[in-house]
Amino acid sequence: MSAPATPALSERYLRYALGLLAFGTLLNYLDRNIILVLFEPIKQELHISDTQLGWIGSGFAIAFALGALGAGVLSDLRSRRAVIAGGLALWSGFTALGGLAGSYWQLVTSRGVVGAAESSYLPSAQALLADYFPDKGRAQAMGIFWIGLAVGGVMAVWVGGHLATAFGWRATLVIVGLPGFLFAALMSRLKDPRPVRRAARTPGMRKFVITPRIALRAGLPLLVSLLLGGAVVGFLALFESVPATVGTAAFGVIVGSGLIWTVLKWVRIVMRLRHVLLPGTPADAVDEMLDAAGLVLRTPTLIWMFVGGALTTAAMNSLVAWSASYLQRVLHLTLLEAGRQIGLAGLVAGVLGSWLGGRIGDRLMQHTRAGRVIASAVGFLLGAPLCVVLLLMNDVHVFAALFFVVVFFFTWYNGPIAAVLFDVVPRGIAATVMGAYVFFIHIAGDAVALPVVGFLSDRYGLRVALMTLPAVGLLGGALLLLAVPTVARDMERVKARPGT
Repeated sequence: MSAPATPALSERYLRYALGLLAFGTLLNYLDRNIILVLFEPIKQELHISDTQLGWIGSGFAIAFALGALGAGVLSDLRSRRAVIAGGLALWSGFTALGGLAGSYWQLVTSRGVVGAAESSYLPSAQALLADYFPDKGRAQAMGIFWIGLAVGGVMAVWVGGHLATAFGWRATLVIVGLPGFLFAALMSRLKDPRPVRRAARTPGMRKFVITPRIALRAGLPLLVSLLLGGAVVGFLALFESVPATVGTAAFGVIVGSGLIWTVLKWVRIVMRLRHVLLPGTPADAVDEMLDAAGLVLRTPTLIWMFVGGALTTAAMNSLVAWSASYLQRVLHLTLLEAGRQIGLAGLVAGVLGSWLGGRIGDRLMQHTRAGRVIASAVGFLLGAPLCVVLLLMNDVHVFAALFFVVVFFFTWYNGPIAAVLFDVVPRGIAATVMGAYVFFIHIAGDAVALPVVGFLSDRYGLRVALMTLPAVGLLGGALLLLAVPTVARDMERVKARPGT
């Protein structure tokens, strides 16, 4: 597939490592999406609304996004193997513990821990993979890695339907979670071609000093919004005539506004920093995160990848999240029948789409430096109109066939977009930038989309709510194309940077 990243690693070992990391992605998305398949039995047992179901997914996404920032920094500064293996063991344990939840909020909390732990995997594993495949074949390797997304996500529908029908939703979470401990042990033995970085500072470099006062002021909007949101929910709970969904929606809007305000404050702080880190490395995690944030804000390709990636992620993840519920409510299937109808179709489509997207991206790179950008966008430009047709179908068999086609196109972007990020980022902070990407696409993507779809579903029906997703995906694909004229220049900038 490509030359080894280092002579010490044979082609045979690279194939083993790629396969193991791809299987880790499978477990990541299986444990992530299994809860989505169980929405209907959870809703019935816990007596909750679609909006509250959406917030289970949104809480996961917010915790996942926040955790990805720290995980990316740890991966660049410390052992990537330890971050990968430790995160896998933690999310597996809390997936299983979710089956013991006695209330809605206990389930939300357990899924939040799963999200924070799962966030450690993608930045660390992809940074490791980028070192295994440093140039030729990188997009294909990333495409194979991201096959785990399709396989794990759709296996959740297929396997989850069978397990939940046979044993119930609680036992399903336990059965799915426990195998992760075995693979965490295997991950801890992976070879890392990059030595652990030691903190070093370029002479004359400014250190960003953060004091408790600075941290409190920077995080004050989020803190105030959490307190205000909680107070509003408590106040609305005093009125029996006010539905619980109103309080949940109000909490989401208030906290979301506080989060956006906090992020904007940090952007202003980063943009005030005039130093550029050249050879050497940041001395601590704060400098590492600021260097990554500054790089993103100064790199047009990354900006379009972040914004377009958030929209495409929102469309893809929300479609997968609500597909089983859609089949049960709109097409009147049982959970087991829903899993059978779209499980195998989505599995095969996701594998083919992820693999072919990476292949197309690498082939196009032989003709234009924007080849991987184009491959990232085209799948959504082709798949979004078909998604509209999919949601208009009332025949189960036609729906399953179109679901195959839509998932096939929607998974093209996985490998190419990851490869583009590593193409325009210095190796020393690659995992941190990937962590920032994961943070942004989930905070601005499915963390918003999942409860919004639930909110719209409560009022207008699930079909109408899902009809918003093709437009979101189409817009995301169009924004990705805006990186076509910038990617070559940004790649040259990275090659010209000392120490990369």
